[in-house]
Amino acid sequence: MILKKTRLWVMLAAFAAAPAFAQNIAVVNGTPIPKSRADALIAQLVHQGQQDTPQLQTAVREELVNREILMQEAARRGLPTRPDIKAQIAVAQQTVVLRALIEDFMKNNAPTDAEIKARYDQLVQQAGGKEYHLHHILVDNEQQAKDLIAKIKAGASFEDLAKQYSKDPGSGKNGGDLDWSDPRAYVPEFAAAAQKLQQGQMTDTPVHTQFGWHIIRVDGIRNITPPPLEQVKTQIVQQMQQEKLQAFEENLRKQAKIQ
Repeated sequence: MILKKTRLWVMLAAFAAAPAFAQNIAVVNGTPIPKSRADALIAQLVHQGQQDTPQLQTAVREELVNREILMQEAARRGLPTRPDIKAQIAVAQQTVVLRALIEDFMKNNAPTDAEIKARYDQLVQQAGGKEYHLHHILVDNEQQAKDLIAKIKAGASFEDLAKQYSKDPGSGKNGGDLDWSDPRAYVPEFAAAAQKLQQGQMTDTPVHTQFGWHIIRVDGIRNITPPPLEQVKTQIVQQMQQEKLQAFEENLRKQAKIQ
C-alpha cells in the first residue's frame, strides 16, 4: 500500500508539473527558456517574410538554446555587470519599449477614411495646374548657348545639338528630352522661362541658372491628372501617421520638465 501511494504521488506531481514545462521550449543547465521568447522570435521572423513551419520552430529552438548557452558563459565571465555592457543593454531595452509605444500609438491613432479623403482633396488642389513636355540644352557659357540658338533657328536639329553639346548627363544623350513634368519641379529661373512659352516654342535667349545656360523648348502642355485615391492611399496614410506621431512627441516634450 505504501508503494502504491508513493507512485500515486509521483504521478500527481508529474501532472502538476506538466503545464509549467509546456511553457518552456527547453531547460539549459537548469535555466528554462520560456515559450514566449520563442513565440516572439518566430513572430519577428514571420513579419520579415518567413513562413511559420515546424522547421522554423525547430531552428528557433536551437538558436535560443545556443544563445542561452552563450549567455551563461557570458554571465560566468561577469560580462553583464560591466558598466559599458549594462549601458548598451539599457539602450537596447529602451529601443524595444519605444518601438512598442510607437506601434501602439499608430494603431490607436490611424487616420479615418474622411481624414484621408480630405488630405487627398487638399493634395489634388495643391497639385492643380499644367505639366510640360520639355527639351533643353545645357552649356557652360552664354555665347555658346546663343550660337546654338542661331543654329537651331537656321534649321539644325535641336536633338542632335543636345546630344553633341548638352552638359546635362541625364537628358543630353536623349536629345535633351526631359519628358513630362510639373515646371515647379525645376529651379525657379528655368520654370519661369518654360511657363512663358507656348507649345512648340523655344527660348529666344539663353536662360541662366545655377547649373549653366539653358535653351528650352516646349513640346507639349497638358492639365495635370492626379492619380486616383486608391493608388496613393498608402502614402497618404503614412504621411498622416508620421505627422500625428511628430505632434504627439512634440506635445510630450512640451509637458516634460527638462533641466
